[in-house]
Amino acid sequence: MQRVRVVDLSHPVTTGMPVYPGDPAVSLAPALDLGTHGCAVTALHLGSHSGTHVDAPSHVVPGGATLDELDLTLFTGPALVVDARGHGPGAGVGWEPFAPHAEALAVGVVVLVRTGWDAHWGSAAYERHPHLAPSVAERLLAAGVRTLGVDTLSPDPLDDLPFHRAWLGAGGVLAENLTRLGDVSALTDPRVHLFPLALAGGDGAPVRAVATGG
Repeated sequence: MQRVRVVDLSHPVTTGMPVYPGDPAVSLAPALDLGTHGCAVTALHLGSHSGTHVDAPSHVVPGGATLDELDLTLFTGPALVVDARGHGPGAGVGWEPFAPHAEALAVGVVVLVRTGWDAHWGSAAYERHPHLAPSVAERLLAAGVRTLGVDTLSPDPLDDLPFHRAWLGAGGVLAENLTRLGDVSALTDPRVHLFPLALAGGDGAPVRAVATGG
């Protein structure tokens, strides 16, 4: 029987971790401790889009679906890694890196865009990530794809959200701040799992993103 391999695609949640400009700062602090209370409990302060997380349509779409209104199948599926490395700070990424995978794009496929920008996690350079052209959203949506993940702070530049509006406006979901996408390519028949916290009415939530395969 072949052993299933698991790749962690998540950044650890830590005090002071990078967040989208204007989002709540992240902090973890002891609330109860073993010596005094007989158990350990940590108090968390974070936003719904902290760290490795998913966006629901309600994040940017008035009246859009919240997390608890979405089909859970949107958060898992066969993984397709698109290699979009080589783009510099703030550069736009067009259809070119997606074109070789056109025949593999289909309903249920989770597209993961590898820019390599996760290497800058924790530095000022992380905010100057490459971004995806809105036309990429249109072509992926036309192929039936509804779940997309990136190893950057956002698929958009920081000053506007055109990709978000196109993607989430079509009922899709986005995963952001992924890491180690290169390891997914080494898996046989990889699948990705992006299940969010079950936040009632949530516009997004942190996830423990993982890929599995042979």
